[in-house]
Amino acid sequence: MKRQISFTQALATVVGTVIGGGVFFKISSITQNTHSPSLTLLVWILAGLISIASGLTVSEIAAALPVTGGSVKYIEYTYGKVWGFLFGWAQMLIYFPANIGALSVIFGQQFAVLFDIPARFATLIAVILALFLMGLNLISTKFSTRMQSIMTILKIIPIAVIVVFGLFSQSKINVPIFPIQAGSHTSFATALSGGLLAALFAYDGWINVTNLAGEVTHPEKNLSRAIIIGLSAITIIYVLVNYTFMTVIPFKEIIGNQNTAYLASLKLFGNIGGKIITIGILISVYGAINGFMLTGMRIPYTLAKDKSIPFYNKIGKTNINTGVPIISALIILAISIVMMLLGTFDLLTNMLVFVMWTFTTLISIAVVILRYREPKLKRPYVVPWYPIIPVISIGGGIFIIVSTIINEFALSMTGIGLTLLGLPVYYYMKKKQ
Repeated sequence: MKRQISFTQALATVVGTVIGGGVFFKISSITQNTHSPSLTLLVWILAGLISIASGLTVSEIAAALPVTGGSVKYIEYTYGKVWGFLFGWAQMLIYFPANIGALSVIFGQQFAVLFDIPARFATLIAVILALFLMGLNLISTKFSTRMQSIMTILKIIPIAVIVVFGLFSQSKINVPIFPIQAGSHTSFATALSGGLLAALFAYDGWINVTNLAGEVTHPEKNLSRAIIIGLSAITIIYVLVNYTFMTVIPFKEIIGNQNTAYLASLKLFGNIGGKIITIGILISVYGAINGFMLTGMRIPYTLAKDKSIPFYNKIGKTNINTGVPIISALIILAISIVMMLLGTFDLLTNMLVFVMWTFTTLISIAVVILRYREPKLKRPYVVPWYPIIPVISIGGGIFIIVSTIINEFALSMTGIGLTLLGLPVYYYMKKKQ
């Protein structure tokens, strides 16, 4: 691969991939866990720091193994083929469908609120949106990628407007930042872990930039800078946006309220202005869904090309005219629609964060393993302040995994169960060949 991606392009990839719907809609779930403005802001900061530490750690293995397949190949290289398959399987069955499903559900809910449509039609709107976007992706990949570039630019506008107007608003509600404590309804550890699980969805997607490690110019400098500066800027943006929400709307009205962004827009800009900003937020969500469809529809295709799943000869085919893997796309669409019908926004996002961070933590551990197993491996980029940064990444990941198993046992077991369903498939296909 040619090293032709500049620092600016890598930075734009980080920002464009990460910012989506989480910044606008996860405050309801976070506040429901923390019951405290100070702890809510701390959760956003900690989630950003853990993401930065993980990004810096994973970048080492990404630069050392610049292979097509990204994270799946890093796990396969370190732990064996079965683990790589399970990660690909989890992406196909959980990660991408849950992302598409969750974002479509929240889009449907906000669309219904914005245009005064009865709430019972929200799921129908979500399904129609998914069908429409998948249709666009099936027609032309070139059109979808161009649309994605435009959406990346547009999604910044409502965030910037909310922050600027919110910070200079004359009628602010006082938001206590200290002391940092949980509300009276829960313990600090439970509130912190639940809030972190919710907040990490908003930072999801940073790992995708490591797939470009083999193409970034001067990765030893530019890859780490893009991740540090990108995720640091995103963390600041997220804190400012959510701080603005709390200065505009009384905290008690934010707890569990997924219409917080809409209500804050109405208060800041009035009825018409608020609706325009909300449309901008929906465009941001729309772009995020399209991005996950664009990349997610290639996961079953990739597994099929490796002859790892049944009917690989069908799933691994692309349309002659467009080059789009149609059957692979329809698989992702079908699973996404099932998730829309069965799960809520918070349920789906919490499950995908749990599963993804399980594998992300394994990749961070892989960096340490390869330091001992292959000390002579050429590393164009080395994680700074080793082993402190990897320890933060691994420790943060383990905390999220363990606390989710304790606090949301059924959800975590569902995620683990769906992932382990891949084992009989893997060994069946291995035996067959």
